[in-house]
This record gives sequence, structure tokens and C-alpha cells, in this order.
Amino acid sequence: MHYVIPSFDVPSVPVVGDDRPFPVRHIYCVGRNYAEHAREMGGDATKEPPFFFTKFADAIVPVVPAAIGRIAYPMATRNLHHELELVVALGIGGADVPAADAGELVFGYAVGLDMTRRDLQNEMREKKRPWDIGKSFAQAAPIAPIHPVATIGVLSRGEVTLLVNGERRQHGDLSDMIWDVPHVIEFLSKLYRLEPGDLIFTGTPSGVGPVVVGDRLEGHIDGLTPLQIEIVAASP
Repeated sequence: MHYVIPSFDVPSVPVVGDDRPFPVRHIYCVGRNYAEHAREMGGDATKEPPFFFTKFADAIVPVVPAAIGRIAYPMATRNLHHELELVVALGIGGADVPAADAGELVFGYAVGLDMTRRDLQNEMREKKRPWDIGKSFAQAAPIAPIHPVATIGVLSRGEVTLLVNGERRQHGDLSDMIWDVPHVIEFLSKLYRLEPGDLIFTGTPSGVGPVVVGDRLEGHIDGLTPLQIEIVAASP
């Protein structure tokens, strides 16, 4: 196929135990899926239906095991925040999927960061405008390799911890999610037809906060490859 402009590579994520990467189609994110985080963001921690936002597929920054990924401090913000999350990778698509069948869609899991331009998000929210600008930008979704569910099993509990420069900033457990993975998929599949290659960032524990150039972040979820990134200055 020839295009009128140069084409681009399909965004992809390494897969543990396989030389073939996982191609990324869409990135969906769940907002406020941990009660403590909902409260720290000024929201209601009751079990209301989840809400979702998206990121560009090419916002991912795949980081191989034992390596330190580097992401540039993004333009147009002075308040970049970290949000550590379990990422669910879908190997099968579907629409209107009941929670009882949702596990059949899951290919695997990974550790990810939902990086957020908090000042832009808050500004748009106050103006009652869409706040995608605070969530979807270049390098906004660093991610560690995906572990296939066939080898790691179903994840429903396990510690979630983020260190910034060696100090703990976020801590929780997957079992603390207001909506577990099957129900997240059920709700999301009523809004979109999910496709193979979709990633779902499932929400973050409390403790989100700002990072600056030079900071090193280490994200850990029990049973998964850790994610390490460093914030670097943007190229002139």
C-alpha cells in the first residue's frame, strides 16, 4: 500500500515470553476507580457506574524489562502528575459483554502510568469543557511488557506501589478497585465495540502527585514486570 505521506509504525508493547509484540488499537482509561483516589480528587467514592476517557494509541512508551524508559516533560503544563495503573490488554473483541464472560476477552496484564497534565485537566473541568487535553498527549502512557493471562492467571488482587526517587507515593491493592476488571469491561463494552489490541487502564490508587525533570518513577504490581521511567527535559 502506498500513501500520500509516509506511513507510521503500529504502536506496540512487548509481550513476556514471546518475540511478537502486542499491537495497540485503542487506549481506554477508567476514572476514579479507587475510593481513596476519588476522595482525593474531590469526587464521590460511592459505587456509581464508572466513567471513561481515552488516550491516543501512540501515546504509549513501551519499556523493556530492567530498562529505564525516558519521557520528556510535556509542553503546555507546569503540573505533570503520575497515576500508576493495572493495564488490561484485550486479545478478543466484543460488544455488550456480560461481566461473567469478560475474562474471555483478556489477553494479559501490564503495569502502566497514566501521566496527566493536571493543570490543563483542571482548567478544562472548571470551564465544563472536555479535559482530554490533560490526559492525551505525547508519551502520556508508559507501559511495561504484557504478561499473558495464559501464563500468569487472572489478576484480581495484589499490591500496587509507585516509588518516586525511592520514596513511596502510591500504594493500594487491586482488590481495592470499586469496579473490578470484568465489570469495567462490561460497562465499557456497552459504550464501544471493543477490539483486539485495545488497552484498558483500570484506575489508580490514592497518592497521585507532581513530578519534575530528573525524577525517577518505579511502578510495581504483584506478579508483573515493574515499570521504570525517568522524566527528562524536552528537546529544544
